[in-house]
Amino acid sequence: MYAVTGITGQVGGAVARTLLDAGQPVRAVIRNAAKSEPWTLKGCEIAVADMQDAKALAEAFKDADGVFILPPSEFDPSPGFPEALAVIEAVKQGLEIAHPRHVVCLSTIGAQATQPNLLTQRKLLEQELGKLDIPTTFLRPAWFMENFAWDVASARDEGVIASFLQPLDKPFPMIATADIGRWAAQLLQEKYEGTRIVELEAAKRYTPYEVAATFAKIFGRQVHANAVPRDTWGALFKSQGMKDPIPRIQMLDGFNEGWIEFEGTPSARKRGTTDLETVLRGLAETAQ
Repeated sequence: MYAVTGITGQVGGAVARTLLDAGQPVRAVIRNAAKSEPWTLKGCEIAVADMQDAKALAEAFKDADGVFILPPSEFDPSPGFPEALAVIEAVKQGLEIAHPRHVVCLSTIGAQATQPNLLTQRKLLEQELGKLDIPTTFLRPAWFMENFAWDVASARDEGVIASFLQPLDKPFPMIATADIGRWAAQLLQEKYEGTRIVELEAAKRYTPYEVAATFAKIFGRQVHANAVPRDTWGALFKSQGMKDPIPRIQMLDGFNEGWIEFEGTPSARKRGTTDLETVLRGLAETAQ
């Protein structure tokens, strides 16, 4: 049996569906019991556990062959990442008590970076869960293609996307969430010892110009990519409700300057099979 956290989201849902399609039993670890019905209907066992509740997590992970850990994303963290640290400690304790056969944990590209940024939360996660005496895989995916959901309306209605990824002709590593889920499910079913890092990106990299061109193809109109001036980011993010935009700005700088990158060699990297157009078409259909 495989316990899957974050199952109500895109990645966790893809992990669970892939396992179910392979005939594997799944325990859906859900924070809100009201969201359990779709997974009950699919044949999943249900465990209710908050990601900061070590005792509930231990019970949810009990007797599992494998556990998929998807930490909740904190896009506007407090200084020092206390929200992430509380989750990390609870997950670590839960895994220590339950001691499943192995763990696959969603991390990120650039988790090895020494410069502070929003993704430092995943670095802290790897550091702590890496201390467990349990075989553990840290899956490090590239930039999510689904992040372009924010650009669908402006591409469709105004013919423009505002890009924080810069320069506009730079190819950036990306991946579809469906591919992350499929790979995570495959890795969950493997047997191994120790700790390993698996890096994941699509078959090719895409520039912001290519993102705009793909939207243009989908909507049948011209779509331009405009670079958002960096000196406006802080005020813009604060106007959108962020308390501290610095970690997000640091993360974007990392992608743009190239220090948020994969650590291993390209030949060792896993590849997704979903292309950008497929993802953007799906986003456009959902937005209608």
